[in-house]
Amino acid sequence: MGQDAFMEPFSNTFCDLQCNIYFLLLGICSALRLTVPSQTIHGIEGQPLHLTVDYNFNTTASEIQIIWLFEKPQSNPKYLLGSVNQSVIPDLEYKHKFTLVPPNASLMINPLHVTDEGNYIVKVNVHGNGTISANQKIQVTVDVPVTKPVVQIEPSSGVVEYVGNMTLTCVVGKGTRIGYQWMKNGKLMYAGSSYTFSSNNDTVLIVPVMKEDIGNYSCLATNPVSAMESEIITPTIFYGPYGLTVNSDRGLKVGEVFTVDIGEAILFDCSADSNPPNTYSWIRRANNTTHVIKYGPHLEVVSEKVAQSTIDYMCCAYNNVTGKQDETHFTVIITSVGLEKLAQKGKSLSSLAVITGISLFLIVSLSLVFLWKRYQPHKVIHRKLQSRPGADYRKAQTFSGHESALDDFGIYEFVAFPDPTGVPTVPSHSVSSSDFVQGQDLHSTVYEVIQHIPEQQEDQDPD
Repeated sequence: MGQDAFMEPFSNTFCDLQCNIYFLLLGICSALRLTVPSQTIHGIEGQPLHLTVDYNFNTTASEIQIIWLFEKPQSNPKYLLGSVNQSVIPDLEYKHKFTLVPPNASLMINPLHVTDEGNYIVKVNVHGNGTISANQKIQVTVDVPVTKPVVQIEPSSGVVEYVGNMTLTCVVGKGTRIGYQWMKNGKLMYAGSSYTFSSNNDTVLIVPVMKEDIGNYSCLATNPVSAMESEIITPTIFYGPYGLTVNSDRGLKVGEVFTVDIGEAILFDCSADSNPPNTYSWIRRANNTTHVIKYGPHLEVVSEKVAQSTIDYMCCAYNNVTGKQDETHFTVIITSVGLEKLAQKGKSLSSLAVITGISLFLIVSLSLVFLWKRYQPHKVIHRKLQSRPGADYRKAQTFSGHESALDDFGIYEFVAFPDPTGVPTVPSHSVSSSDFVQGQDLHSTVYEVIQHIPEQQEDQDPD
């Protein structure tokens, strides 16, 4: 083989490489830039869809060619329509479905159907000093909007807590590529110990059902072009009774003991959390026996009609669906009526009247005491002096000291007055009976005796 023959393949390869480099450099200098949406376009069935395309270049163009192709997965691209400068050449099969207005490369699809979902390829060729090309692919999906979902509950008649299970299903009449989300009281629900979701999330199973599962449930159905939420639904769950308590509108409550006054009519209220509402019964215990006295949530006890001062009661709550019951005990102690209770019955005076009455009583009492102290002792002494002989009276004056005075009169200040030196003063001569005047005021008589004692002493001193 000659040298030329050996070098021929290398020469051809070198020439091809040179050509490729030339056209690459030409493309860089006169680049065609084609811009299309970077994300998937979501179309709605039956609605028009506009695929926006922009292109630009910096070379002189004599011809601009635009071509649109459509491909489905695992299939070859299909020609839709094309244009050269202002002339449009459509595929007759799609003549009325696709619209192109050159030199704008954007494509209008109207109307859009589910079968139009796929990849749309746009290619732009610009011919001038050479030909430059660019192409891009746009992914399009077509969906049917979802209709408003409806939540179905099984069993629809309700379920007893800790006994039954509950299933909620989100039903959507129309829509494609539907996603489901469940909400309770406006917040998203997640799988947990009580909640189990189906594979596509359209069903949630609650096992076991508890009182805490009561709430407002709804489901949200979505797809790329729409979202609809169902009406709120509240499942029926039977539970209780829980938290049984007894309260009253009157009386003092300490723990489970109610203290009331005689004459009060006290109303008791028995309540517990339950669905359906409880059946209540009131039981009174006396003399080691019990008997039902009333049915219903309320009980009135009139203390005036109760013979005992301490009575034991019991309130029972029963749920006829769950079959559960609860009871609570309490005691009523009846006390005597206070002033404030008498006032309520119109049997007492007002506060002002009470104060006024007490004040008058004190004034009258003090006056009587004063009068008694003012007059009563003088009358006693006066009667004693009148009843005693004159000799005894003079004897009482002759002897000093308080012993005889106490025996005679019982009051110190009206009998004798000691001398300032401490030595009793004794008169020099007896007081004549004429000095005592019958019926004379005792006070003036004692005063005269006190006045005459010093004079008698002075008369006696010169002797």
